[in-house]
Amino acid sequence: MEVILLEKVRNLGNLGDKVNVKAGYGRNFLIPGGQAVMATADNLVKFEERRAELEKAMADSLAAAEARATQLEELAEVTIPHQAGDEGKLFGSVTNDDIAKALTAAGAAVEKRDVKMPDGPIREVGDHSVDIQLHSDVVQAVTIKVVAE
Repeated sequence: MEVILLEKVRNLGNLGDKVNVKAGYGRNFLIPGGQAVMATADNLVKFEERRAELEKAMADSLAAAEARATQLEELAEVTIPHQAGDEGKLFGSVTNDDIAKALTAAGAAVEKRDVKMPDGPIREVGDHSVDIQLHSDVVQAVTIKVVAE
C-alpha cells in the first residue's frame, strides 16, 4: 500500500514522502491517525495545495516541543518516593505513568506515552536517566531519583 505522509513519522519518512507500508499499518494506524493519506493522483494534488499549511503546523509543533524540552532541562532531577526494602529493591516498580505524574507535578506537562523506558520499569532505589520524547526530533533526558519512603 502506498501512502503520502502528512507529518514526519519516526523510522518511516518525512512530510510529503510517498512510502510503501503494509496494508494493515496504513489502514489501521496511519490513515485514521491523520498521519497519511492514500497515494492517489487526486490526493497528491490536494497534498501539494496544503503543503505550506502542513509545513507550518509541523514547524509550530517542533517549536512547542523544543520549548517543553527546555522546561524539562531546567528540572535538575525529580524525586519519586516509593516503598522499598532494606536492600534497595522496590516493592512494586516505578512506571512511565508515575514518572509522567511526577514531572507534571514539578511543572513540566508530560504525558505517559512520552516517557521512554527501554529497560522497563524502575525496580531499585537510586538515580535513573529516562528519555522523554516530546516530538519525533526532540528527545530530552531527565534524571529520576527514586528514594525509599
